[in-house]
Amino acid sequence: MVLSHPVQYFSPWFRHVAARGGTELRVFYLWDFGVTDRRDRGFGTTFRWDIPLLDSYEWEFVPNASRDMGTHHFSGLTNPGLVSRLAEWRPDAILLFGYSYRSHLGVILSRRLRHVPLLFRGDSHDLARKASVTAAAGRAARRVLFRRFSAFLAVGEANRRYLLASGASAERIFHVPHCVDNARFREAVAADPFAGMSWRRAAGIPESATVLLFAGKLEPKKRPDLLLRAFFSLQNLAPNAARQAVMIFVGSGALEPELRAVAGERVGRDVFFVPFQNQTAMPAVYLAANVLVLPSASNSETWGLVVNEAMAMGRPAIVSNCVGCGPDLVKDGETGWVVERDNEHSLRSALAEAVSDPARLRRMGEAATQRIDRYSFDAATDGLERALDSVVPIEPVRVLDGDRLAGARQ
Repeated sequence: MVLSHPVQYFSPWFRHVAARGGTELRVFYLWDFGVTDRRDRGFGTTFRWDIPLLDSYEWEFVPNASRDMGTHHFSGLTNPGLVSRLAEWRPDAILLFGYSYRSHLGVILSRRLRHVPLLFRGDSHDLARKASVTAAAGRAARRVLFRRFSAFLAVGEANRRYLLASGASAERIFHVPHCVDNARFREAVAADPFAGMSWRRAAGIPESATVLLFAGKLEPKKRPDLLLRAFFSLQNLAPNAARQAVMIFVGSGALEPELRAVAGERVGRDVFFVPFQNQTAMPAVYLAANVLVLPSASNSETWGLVVNEAMAMGRPAIVSNCVGCGPDLVKDGETGWVVERDNEHSLRSALAEAVSDPARLRRMGEAATQRIDRYSFDAATDGLERALDSVVPIEPVRVLDGDRLAGARQ
C-alpha cells in the first residue's frame, strides 16, 4: 500500500488486515504527518494524533525530498526512492491511495513496476461538479491514466459512479467501504456511558438541550457560516423546540473569528465553540450531541468520515447533497436528512425536524448504528481480498533460501 501519511482512519484498518491474515502487507508512507507534531493548514493548529498509528502492521517511511511537504500541492509528495523500495519488496500487487501527486505518477508510469498489478482507492465523486471544459478534460485524462490499474476499490456509491465515468469497467470495481474503528467508539460508550453528560456539564450546556454538532475544520467549503445562519433562523419554523436547541462547533479554522462575531452575545448561551479535539476525546463529543450536521458545499467533501464516527455512537446526521457518504449512509428521515447544498431554507427545515422530536432522533440514532455496521473493517477487508483475488490468484506459499517469492499471496 502506498499512502501519503499515517491516517487515523486507515491505520486501524491496516492492523485489522494484518491480524486477519491471508494477505501480507506493507504500507509505504510518503510523509510523517500525524505521528509528529506538525501544523495542520485547515485547523490552523499543531498536533499529532493521540491514538497508535504505526502498531501491529508493517510500514516504512520513504524519504520525501519536497521543499514543501504535504498534500496541498502536486510536488508535496516527492519521494525519489519509492519505486526502488517497492521493487525491492517484490509485491504481488500495489494499492495506491490517490494518483495526483508526483510520487503516485512515478509508480503509475514506472517501467520497473510495469508487470505489477496496480489497485486504486480514492473517494472522489461528481455530486456537485458542474459540466465544464475543465471537468471533461479531467475525465479524459483519468480514462488514460486508469488504463494502468487492474482493479478499483470504491468507497461508496458516489465514488463508484465517478470511477465508471472515468473509464473504469464495472467488473473491475470492488466495494471497499469507507469505515472507521466502530469498535473503538462503542468501547468508549461501554467504558463511560455518562461521558456525554459530563462533557455537557463542563461546557455549560443544559442536559435537556437538543445539541446540534458541527465537528471539523471551520473553513468556507464546509459552510459552518450557513449552518449558523440556519440555526439562528430556527425560531421561524420551530419556536418552542428552538428554545431548547444548542449549536456546538468543535474544531478551528479560518472562519472562527467571523463565526464568533456573528454569534455575538449568544456565545456561551446557545452557541458554543470548542477547540480542536483529538481522537480520544471525540467519543464524548458525539455522546454529548443529538445530531451531527455537515453542510459542506463542494466536491472536496469526498466522504465525511465524521458521519461514520457519529453513527457508530448512535447519532443521526444532516448532510448536504454533495457530501460523498450521503447516498450510502444518510437515508432521509431514517438515519438523518439530506439537504440541498448552499440552501439555507433546506438546511433550516431539516434542523427544525431534528429539534422538534427528540424521541424520533433517538430512533434514528438506533437506525444509524445498524446502518454503520455494514461499513466496517471486515466489510472493507472482504472487498480488498476480492480485488486481490481478481488480479493475484492465491498460490501455495513457496520459500527459496528463506526468501518470500513474488507471486504467492500469503
